[in-house]
Amino acid sequence: MASLPMIPELLRQLFREPATNVFPAKYLPPSVTEFLKKVGRGEAAIHPPVALPPAFRGKITYDPEGCIGCNLCAKVCPAHAIEPVPETKRIRIYVSQCIFCSQCTDICPKGSLRMTEEFLLADEDRYSDNLIVE
Repeated sequence: MASLPMIPELLRQLFREPATNVFPAKYLPPSVTEFLKKVGRGEAAIHPPVALPPAFRGKITYDPEGCIGCNLCAKVCPAHAIEPVPETKRIRIYVSQCIFCSQCTDICPKGSLRMTEEFLLADEDRYSDNLIVE
């Protein structure tokens, strides 16, 4: 008798749209990693395109020319993903550590940091050139 309160919720879930996206390829390829590499090279397309929600926070970009070296971004980063480079008065961002909170972009006085819509960030090496922003 205790399972009766679940029945209305089960019926609601039956007619509700799923909260997750379907796999972005029409047919499952033999290797997902190879498929994503082909997407990155422009040889394959994601089908259907994954709709991004408004104010999506993807991979961070950095404009070193606009940076004044104040290091406020490194101080507010809760994941410690931003490392100051004292010799050049610039920063290095480890995307594999980033939690995409966007606190660094909010505090940057010159607007040198921005969140992009790029979300295909999987890599086998956490220190690859794709996952370190300088």
